[in-house]
Amino acid sequence: MSELEGKAALITGASAGIGAAAARELAKHGVKLVLVARSVEAIEELAAEIKADGRKATAVPCDVSDHAAMTAAVKTCVNEYGSIDILVNNAGVIDPISRLTESDPEDWGNSIDINLKGVYNGLHNALPQMEGQKSGVVINISSGAANQPLEGWSAYCASKAAARMLTRAAHLEYAAKGIRVVGLSPGTVATEMQVKIKASGINPVSELDPSVHIPAEWVAKAICWLATEDAREFDGDDVSLRDEEIRQRCGVA
Repeated sequence: MSELEGKAALITGASAGIGAAAARELAKHGVKLVLVARSVEAIEELAAEIKADGRKATAVPCDVSDHAAMTAAVKTCVNEYGSIDILVNNAGVIDPISRLTESDPEDWGNSIDINLKGVYNGLHNALPQMEGQKSGVVINISSGAANQPLEGWSAYCASKAAARMLTRAAHLEYAAKGIRVVGLSPGTVATEMQVKIKASGINPVSELDPSVHIPAEWVAKAICWLATEDAREFDGDDVSLRDEEIRQRCGVA
């Protein structure tokens, strides 16, 4: 992971769960961080924690569904650290968990705004800067729900499926310009999202025993590995952390 030293990364949804774990893990490898989330206090506390360890981190309050706010966040990364070498499009919501005709249209649209438009906004703002640098890695946090419909998850499944296509489209358009774009499907992770899923009682995922969920730290290690040249062969597609070979390659087997 020594190749990560000195690079600059922007992480969305950095206030908790996978995003916060990724921030801590990337910081261990000398990556300078811009932490993006709506939860101001949480990202400020995390930035302070990382800086207390002698690393660099900047908290930027931001709603990823707001294109102008993401423009400002990317500019902050470039102004603070001189580049944006890694973008982790992690922000996402599971709500609304409800059957299609019972879902609230506003909540359903909000899920699309965050899970899909949030990824687009990250790509749309970071890719021109990366093109100018002739380098950069984008890691889009995906899901098995991108490929498999689940009862009560119409918004989540639809948005994750569309975001996977964004990964493929960005790879098609920017791979020749030195930019890597890859998706990561972690499987079920022990985060607050799983608490909501369990409470819903809808579909088989809600019936899983909490002991089967992997820790967010495993996903963080996978993100670090995907940001290295060793993972280049997977560009343009989703990598599944359920795959034992992938777990071995990123050190969580």
